[in-house]
Amino acid sequence: MGRSEPLSRTSEARSRLLATATRIFYTEGIHSVGIDRIVTEAQVTRATLYRHFPGKEELVLSYLDGIDQAARDQVNKAQADGRPARESLLAISRSIAGDIGSPGFRGCAFLNAAAEYPDPTHPAHQAVLAHRQWFLETVTGLLERAGHTRPERAGRHFVMLRDGAMAAGCLFDPDLIGETFLHGVEGLLRDPAGAGAPQGK
Repeated sequence: MGRSEPLSRTSEARSRLLATATRIFYTEGIHSVGIDRIVTEAQVTRATLYRHFPGKEELVLSYLDGIDQAARDQVNKAQADGRPARESLLAISRSIAGDIGSPGFRGCAFLNAAAEYPDPTHPAHQAVLAHRQWFLETVTGLLERAGHTRPERAGRHFVMLRDGAMAAGCLFDPDLIGETFLHGVEGLLRDPAGAGAPQGK
């Protein structure tokens, strides 16, 4: 029985494949990138790729999972040290604005993926919906803790502000978009009771 490949080497190959796929999928789109391009740039063989990912779909789902985990880490960091909910929301908003202003920003990876996988039953589309539901529930919970009397509506408002900023951030001046987004969030937080807003949730 031959010796198996060292775990560190296989883990390194998988990490390199995923890092390469993440970079190219985000900057150029998912459907436009083939397996040959990924294995070439990751400097691995096709056999190595298929040893870690049975097919491109599994690689795409791992890409989305990695983006999801990065977002969760970002949100967890914003809530660190037991800071008040309002400060956590502002910290999350500042990190989003920072992403918009970062080099190579190409919009929201999840909205981009949803556009490429419009079928709501596709696993990639389902991954997008799961991520968005988590984010909505997280923001809504923070708004409730911050004293907003209509946190569900405010949470949806926050997510729409975020979506608009992420979409516009790769089309217009990202600094201006980030500033406008933060201004919108601050306005939402200045009206915790929903004063003057239409009735309903």
